[in-house]
Amino acid sequence: MKYARAIATAALVGLTVATAAITAGCAVGRGQETAGAYVDDTAITTKVKAKFAEDPTVAATSISVETLNGTVQLRGFAKSTAEKSQAENLARAVSGVRGVRNDIVVRP
Repeated sequence: MKYARAIATAALVGLTVATAAITAGCAVGRGQETAGAYVDDTAITTKVKAKFAEDPTVAATSISVETLNGTVQLRGFAKSTAEKSQAENLARAVSGVRGVRNDIVVRP
């Protein structure tokens, strides 16, 4: 079940990235200096989301991930401080991440 969820999430993320690429073309967006930075940020976001989907302690659907110039911003809700910390640790472990801004709110 865990692997099915990871595969489904990865497919959804891939479809989202493909749609964004088609819609945006090669335009640079959100303040990146180059198209390469945009692609790098998208790849980082995808990798972080995939790590969340693989981890049983993190509710991947409750946490949004955005990346800008290598800095990952996490938003959403967690059931515990342990889940919030695990989400941050997983994001920091992704290659290319320069920093993590953890704005996850803990809701019991």
